Amino acid sequence: MFKIGKQILNHVETGRVGKDNHIKSETFSTQLSPLLLIASIFLLNFTGRIIGSPLLPTIERDLGFSHGDAGSLFLFLSIGYFISLLGSGHISARITHRKTIAVSAIAVGTALSLISFSKSLFAMRFYVFLLGIAAGIYLPSGITTVTSLVNPKNWGKAVAIHELAPNLSFILTPLLAGTLLHWFIWRNILFFVGMGSIIMGIVFSQFGKGGNFLGEAPNFSSIKKILKIPAFWILIVLFSLAITSTLGIYNMLPLYLVTEHGVSQDWANSLVGTSRISTLGMAFLGGLATDRFGSKKIMISVFFVTGIFTLLIGIVSTRWIAALVFLQPVLAVCFYPAGFAALSTISTPGNRNMAISLTIPVAFVLGGGFVPALIGIMADKGYFSLGISFAGALIITGFFLSFFLKLSDNS
Repeated sequence: MFKIGKQILNHVETGRVGKDNHIKSETFSTQLSPLLLIASIFLLNFTGRIIGSPLLPTIERDLGFSHGDAGSLFLFLSIGYFISLLGSGHISARITHRKTIAVSAIAVGTALSLISFSKSLFAMRFYVFLLGIAAGIYLPSGITTVTSLVNPKNWGKAVAIHELAPNLSFILTPLLAGTLLHWFIWRNILFFVGMGSIIMGIVFSQFGKGGNFLGEAPNFSSIKKILKIPAFWILIVLFSLAITSTLGIYNMLPLYLVTEHGVSQDWANSLVGTSRISTLGMAFLGGLATDRFGSKKIMISVFFVTGIFTLLIGIVSTRWIAALVFLQPVLAVCFYPAGFAALSTISTPGNRNMAISLTIPVAFVLGGGFVPALIGIMADKGYFSLGISFAGALIITGFFLSFFLKLSDNS
């Protein structure tokens, strides 16, 4: 996630920040509180998108959903996120980045609250779709606002703080959900997270700093040029497989552990949450490895190892499942520094942001939405383990596809 911000910040509001004398006079430490406030909003934004995963076994039992029904929720979420992320520039161009952040936080909270009252699959899918739309408008404005708060020489540190949010959410969300389920029903938990997001949105609108300027609507003139690059299409597939190996598997893993291995929901959430602790440091090491060995070699290694571990999760007995759950995400997160470096190589400074904006939403729909839905459908047919292993086999195809990437010599 850090690399997402790193690539976007290099192309947003550079001139505006350079002209802002107030920002130049501020030290990084004086802007730490505003940065932490924005990071907190991002934490709730991301938590709202993944909180359904640790609650899924309970939701299934309560509403009588099949595994396919449950998996389809992630597809509807990712479609909403896809639409919103592509169109977010049109919103910030009219109401400023600061107001966009506040609107997103309040809308995410409202959508989560509506989901907590859902009693049918149709209502759940509709409100989850709205949640995706509400969450998707945040990221471009969030990154832009973060970079507007600090001097350009401190952009790296500022974005690093901001990008701690999703990584912490991967760890804290299942642990928090598992703990709260001892005292509250799943509806209460969604409502609490929703209220927290609404409160943070109101607080930011009143006390937040930065982003008090209009964004720019997307420039679609460069899309045609990007679509003609063969490596771009390969990277869309590779990013989709990478998101499958991280978010896609994460979404279905607690339900798989409870259903197929007979473990308690509390134990499954604790296992999934603690298994993500290693990813905090591995993402940084992945960046160092990319600089040293090049993007292509890192991607080849990541897809092979991660694909094997994912495939084995669907095969091994309960005795070995905990070890595989811990091993599977360790190298998976190392893809992103290499992937974004590769995207930078095939694009120009003028169209790089558009290349990222086209790649990420599509990859989220396929890897974070379609694959979990497919695993859910296979689970309904009695092939849950096979569905997980099939996802692993898909990830391994990234190993072979990476060889066809044509990048510059230093990548």
